[in-house]
Amino acid sequence: MDRVSALDESLKKTLGPATAKVMAEQLDLHTVGDLLHHYPRRYEERGQLTRLADLPLDEDVTVVAQVADSRILKFNGGRGQRLEITLTDGSGRLQLVFFGRGIHKPHKDLLPGSRGMFAGKVSMFNRKLQLAHPTYVPLGTDSGDEAVDSFAGKLIPIYPACKGLESWKITKAVDAVLPRAGEAVDPLPPSLREGRGFVTLPEALLKIHRPDTKADVAEARDRLKWDEAFVLQVALARRRHADTQLPAVARKPVAGGLLDAFDAKLPFTLTDGQLAVTREIFADLATEHPMHRLLQGEVGSGKTMVALRAMLTVVDAGGQAAMLAPTEVLAQQHHRSITEMMGELAEGGMLGGPEKATKVVLLTGSMGAAARRHALLDLVTGEAGIVIGTHALIEDKVQFHDLGLVVVDEQHRFGVEQRDALRSKGKQPPHLLVMTATPIPRTVAMTVFGDLETSVLDQLPAGRSPIATHVVPAQDKPHFLARAWERVREEVAKGHQAYVVCPRIGDGEDEPKKKAAAKAAETDGDKRPPLAVLDIAKQLTAGPLAGLRTEVLHGRMQPDDKDDVMRRFAAGEVDVLVATTVIEVGVNVPNATAMVIMDADRFGVSQLHQLRGRVGRGSAPGLCLLVSEMPEASPARARLGAVASTLDGFELSRIDLEQRREGDVLGQAQSGVRSSLRVLSVIEDEDVIAAAREEAVGVVAQDPELDAFPELRTALDALLDTEREQYLDKG
Repeated sequence: MDRVSALDESLKKTLGPATAKVMAEQLDLHTVGDLLHHYPRRYEERGQLTRLADLPLDEDVTVVAQVADSRILKFNGGRGQRLEITLTDGSGRLQLVFFGRGIHKPHKDLLPGSRGMFAGKVSMFNRKLQLAHPTYVPLGTDSGDEAVDSFAGKLIPIYPACKGLESWKITKAVDAVLPRAGEAVDPLPPSLREGRGFVTLPEALLKIHRPDTKADVAEARDRLKWDEAFVLQVALARRRHADTQLPAVARKPVAGGLLDAFDAKLPFTLTDGQLAVTREIFADLATEHPMHRLLQGEVGSGKTMVALRAMLTVVDAGGQAAMLAPTEVLAQQHHRSITEMMGELAEGGMLGGPEKATKVVLLTGSMGAAARRHALLDLVTGEAGIVIGTHALIEDKVQFHDLGLVVVDEQHRFGVEQRDALRSKGKQPPHLLVMTATPIPRTVAMTVFGDLETSVLDQLPAGRSPIATHVVPAQDKPHFLARAWERVREEVAKGHQAYVVCPRIGDGEDEPKKKAAAKAAETDGDKRPPLAVLDIAKQLTAGPLAGLRTEVLHGRMQPDDKDDVMRRFAAGEVDVLVATTVIEVGVNVPNATAMVIMDADRFGVSQLHQLRGRVGRGSAPGLCLLVSEMPEASPARARLGAVASTLDGFELSRIDLEQRREGDVLGQAQSGVRSSLRVLSVIEDEDVIAAAREEAVGVVAQDPELDAFPELRTALDALLDTEREQYLDKG
């Protein structure tokens, strides 16, 4: 069915080219339908709007007030003139000022006693608050005037506005298209709409734009939230349904194989959580359509162990498994830890290697030609059962003998295209396991990763120690920072190791970034660019950590050098590692007990939680110190306080989400498509999302092609074009 043409009509035709151009460029609104879905951000009542006593300096405001007096003043020897108008509302006074030729119209429009709505930026001149050249709408001169009456009795919609298009201009534009709302196609099946007592879509659009009461707004928002949640969940349910129709080779556990041999030599018992998640994964692997599972696990909850057991099961069943890691450091770390965990079971094909063994191969972009040739040969012949690599795995040259399982580590670092490129290397679609140590609130998992079944590992393995986290206010209390370095020395004296993390590298190639950071710092009212690894390492070795074995690690080092530093740190030959966030994921050194994060306010909440997870991985307790120069009352310090107060990653991910635009969560940054969510909040509307998911699953199970729901199909095409649908799970 074609989309309804009335709502597809270009705004140029309806509003004229000038207004349409601003709407397209500044607000990404192109059609009548786009404008109808540009909802008011809030609503003002007349009393709320008119308090001149509370005007904030340097902010754009909208006020309604009465003209008290108006006068034209001459300056510059009589050559220049300005119009000064004083407004009052009983609570305070505000001056309007117009210059030059711009004084004539307002002088005529704004007579003493008249009333108007005014918008502009509040500034201070001669100790008086003023708006210079404000835009305004006269509202009539006496209270009997129709405009004032209707104005007084109604809620005023305040729209998300932009430069060149104030809220009331958008109000007028919406008035021009609102009659078309009657032609909006209602995506909700009638039985669902009536069953839940929702108003129709045309009625919801009228009520959200021109409500008579607050109850109208609530009724409209409830309905429109449902539309957004439901259409999104239908798209995801169809994607899940399509995946279940794909063929895959079932990979069932084999008794007496590699997995049994591996389990027999494990020096510890798996946690209940690991066993439960493994059962879910094994059940998926045994089916003849591809597994699509998201494994969420707190830092250090043993996700790699779960993934390795799944990979060994696939190898036992005659297939190969590939693990895709976002960085070379992490790929090398995974390769090292997996070969160590497997021991001789990773020596397949070698002289003296046990009969039940396979080869574990590493493939990264920086490998030498000979090593690379060997690795590619092992993959194509099937000699290597397990391969661990970076984006290099996706290249055309890489061929597998029989790819049965793809494990993607740290999903948020990869796009859906990269995930699919690796999956396309199987003769049939391989099973897919996506792992993340960034805890994702349930609502986001349902919304962003809605095409994946979710497993959660929330139990830490025995022997893991708690991590104490403290904020170090370097500016207010410099002696706290001195104490932080003493604590690092104390940990090293006990035979432990420490990390120092900085936001920047700081070498010559870093100069453009440094300048950009300095510029950003200026605009933020900050004094300096972020601290750098190379600078801090120099200061520490010459000062508070003199005499300790200190090394640096960052992303611009040669891969061999990086690997060498990590190997020596893991072996205990380095006391303090000064690094960038390359250590954020996957680095596992149980003997490291302390971490000092410099300029901690420059990192996000989830990132700080990830970094902190690098310590306390052994039997000794962990310590994480968040160093910041931000003032105590700042939002940045509040954020650090939140990280220090809890080790619950899910709680922190909620805080993180509340501080970011939700559009980011929905991957609009990657897709380049504006988020389709306008009234739905993925945090607050958990019950709506869960209920919509349930309804969507029912509808898609009954009618995957939506033949019986042409209006829903239309809404799906309109809100989620093919490109957007593909990006839904990009996260």
